[in-house]
Amino acid sequence: MILVHLILNLACLLLWVNWRSVGFVEPNLASQFSLLSTLKRTKPQAARRWLNLISLGVPLVVGSLFYWQMGSATNWTPIVDLVAITLPFRSDYFLLMLLFSVVSFGLWLAGFYAWLLLISAANRSIPDMEPMQKLLRFHLGWLEQIPAAIKLALPSIVALLSWALSNASLARLGIIPSTASSAQLWQQSAVVSLASVMVWEFLLLGLLVLHLLNSYVYLGNASFWSFVNVTARNILRPISWLSPKVGKVELAPIVGIALILVGAALGKRWLPVLYQRLPL
Repeated sequence: MILVHLILNLACLLLWVNWRSVGFVEPNLASQFSLLSTLKRTKPQAARRWLNLISLGVPLVVGSLFYWQMGSATNWTPIVDLVAITLPFRSDYFLLMLLFSVVSFGLWLAGFYAWLLLISAANRSIPDMEPMQKLLRFHLGWLEQIPAAIKLALPSIVALLSWALSNASLARLGIIPSTASSAQLWQQSAVVSLASVMVWEFLLLGLLVLHLLNSYVYLGNASFWSFVNVTARNILRPISWLSPKVGKVELAPIVGIALILVGAALGKRWLPVLYQRLPL
């Protein structure tokens, strides 16, 4: 069940990326041919874009039906893990399974954009000539123009407001206990907001591990490796003074990986404890 859920969420994310990429790919392909670049792109491309977006609903609905049928038969209780708290959904109600599918994919999509925002903030000085950075900026759209500090804070702000706005509805559905006061609500929102930074754990680990590997093993001269190395160096810049070189060995990636692992372990251990103790 968990594997099916992951595959469906990945399919939805790829459909979203494909929808967003249509406007990026077609102009770039057309610009390679002077005749094509003069033609007006009209309804077929627009219809294709909206068809890609509408098709997102198919795996969400199909997945909900599958969870409803199989989950109730196997007593499976799907959960949404927010680090500080897990949200259980009853699988014997179709509408709750549909809500689970939408919420779960919404978190995947939010995590995807949180990754893009982090990379964008780290690589803010890289020109658009770098292909992967150009694609990243295209996907962010107007969010690319906001200051780097706001990009880094935005996932936490969205998490705080989302929890505050959805708390009462989740309580009415029996997914979480109701809050006793507005103070408890905002304290919960703050903890959930703090937990949202954990979304960057695997991105940071992946970038630093690849950067460390590429430092000692030649993996080719593809633009991907150049992008990884530049991004990793920019992310490591705040701690570069903590990790001098030992001979020719750069300790910054190793120190960065260690800090991320320790921070993630502490967060996963103490944030649920803090949430359970609310209100303070």
